[in-house]
Amino acid sequence: MKNLQREDLHIISRHSNVTEQTIERALKENIYHDKAMWQKFLRLFFITLGIGFTTAGIIFFFAYNWADLNKFAKLGLTEILVIAATLIVFLPKINNTTRNIVLTGSSFLVGVLFAVFGQIYQTGANSYDFFLAWTLFITLWVVVSNFAPLWLLYIVLLNTTFFLYTEQVAKDWPALLVIALLFLFNTVLFLILLFLDKDKKIETVPKWLTYILALGSITFATAGMIYGILDGYHPVFPVLAPIVLLVFGLGIWHGIQTKNGFYLSVIPLSIIIIISALLLKISEGGSMFLLVSLFIIVSVTLVIMNLINLQKKWNHEK
Repeated sequence: MKNLQREDLHIISRHSNVTEQTIERALKENIYHDKAMWQKFLRLFFITLGIGFTTAGIIFFFAYNWADLNKFAKLGLTEILVIAATLIVFLPKINNTTRNIVLTGSSFLVGVLFAVFGQIYQTGANSYDFFLAWTLFITLWVVVSNFAPLWLLYIVLLNTTFFLYTEQVAKDWPALLVIALLFLFNTVLFLILLFLDKDKKIETVPKWLTYILALGSITFATAGMIYGILDGYHPVFPVLAPIVLLVFGLGIWHGIQTKNGFYLSVIPLSIIIIISALLLKISEGGSMFLLVSLFIIVSVTLVIMNLINLQKKWNHEK
């Protein structure tokens, strides 16, 4: 049986005459992790932890000893670290996962290098220039490695670069327009990941990356709707609202089709927040605050009850 879960075994043990030995064997084969799995997890965990602490240590080293280092030492040490970390990637004896983790550490060091360069020469550049250069110079590594954590860093840098550009260069852009563009950008990325995940020719996309992108998209959608409601219905709002409703509807449909409770919990929560903002827009009196509080309690309770019922139904369908 494929994709056997712990709950499935509990149901089988309660409603069948399967022996305890059979259940125990099924748990060991399908649920419990063996020694090799734990060794792999610990190896990757300590490698990631070591590279993370090393990168953090390098950053704090420059921060603490900044005044005592000359320009050559500051730039030279950072460049040597970036080159050394990159050369490790080409060692033939390390596996692909370790290579990608090291490359992710190198990508963080590229940001440190640009930060050091900007501080030494006082380039006077905007913050968005720093993040833009960081993003551009790790693009090739991101594409070649195709490593999910590195893609997450890249997506965060893209969002940060665009946001800082609107704050420091395109200052006349309305805030709602910025939020709407961030929502559309992250939604498109999320849809691309969904299509890649369904393509059997491409390596499976990690669920956590899909969830983070979905959560980012829903967050921007919620912020945009609330801003549009409270700001007196900005001209961008009539365009944003139907798109958000369409995306939310498709998200709920996708959650039902894939039997995924994540979308069926996050999207209704966003809708509850948006409706609460709409009610507060109508009136800010004490009675409206009481009504909003009752609405949140009742709606959240109904969402939880529906999720529990759906989960029970899906478990019986397995």
